[in-house]
Amino acid sequence: MEFHSPEVRRDALTLLRSGTKNAEVARRLNLPRGTVSYWLHMDRATRGECPGAHNPSCHRCDATSLDKPAYAYLLGLYLGDGHISQHSAHRAPSLMITLDDAWPGIQNEAEEALRRIFPDNATCRVRRTGCHNIKVYSKHLVCYFPQHGPGRKHERAIVLEPWQQKIVDVQPWQLVRGLIHSDGCRLTNWTTRVVGGERKRYEYPRYWFTNVSDDIRRLYTDTLDALGITWTHCTRGGKPYNISVARRASVALMDAHVGPKY
Repeated sequence: MEFHSPEVRRDALTLLRSGTKNAEVARRLNLPRGTVSYWLHMDRATRGECPGAHNPSCHRCDATSLDKPAYAYLLGLYLGDGHISQHSAHRAPSLMITLDDAWPGIQNEAEEALRRIFPDNATCRVRRTGCHNIKVYSKHLVCYFPQHGPGRKHERAIVLEPWQQKIVDVQPWQLVRGLIHSDGCRLTNWTTRVVGGERKRYEYPRYWFTNVSDDIRRLYTDTLDALGITWTHCTRGGKPYNISVARRASVALMDAHVGPKY
């Protein structure tokens, strides 16, 4: 991780408080835009201006409309690579989704989903080694993600509430996309067969999903069942954490609605 001196951060905040845009500050000081955005969030939080401090609307509390496709996708990302935390410097908790830099398209899609679900709250990106944390601050995060709780996800029950299940029933492919984009992948396997006395190599695509939580894997496979996707458990090293989709027809459906990471 690259660290910046207090002087550089002070200069950046001086510009930001004067109304200079994030991109311009990043250009002048040769800083990542995500770092500038994060510093602005921290500064606004310290001064009591954190996004979410002015009673933004909430689907659960205020019955405001909800972008269901975006929510189902974001739910999948949260269950895979998301984490809600409370920092003393902020009045509101933060949702952080950690995504690999190898897939910038997924980072963009995750940030867009956050904007659609939390339109009154600004998002930011924090750079880490080989990845970015896509973040949003809101007092209503637990309203949207009641699966939050102490400890790791695989150490507590993960059960959808009825209102969440209704959304998943309507938008199952978006949940699957979110889960694959976080804890899954599309890869190419190969095998050999003897044909006419000659051993030949055959390649075939497979969708792979790995999660330690029994509940999250079950949510994934239940959704696949509802979509008519054939799947199998793949135990590796005695650990049944992997779900494989390899049947040709099922892979074709996954390709049509999910596709490779990008």
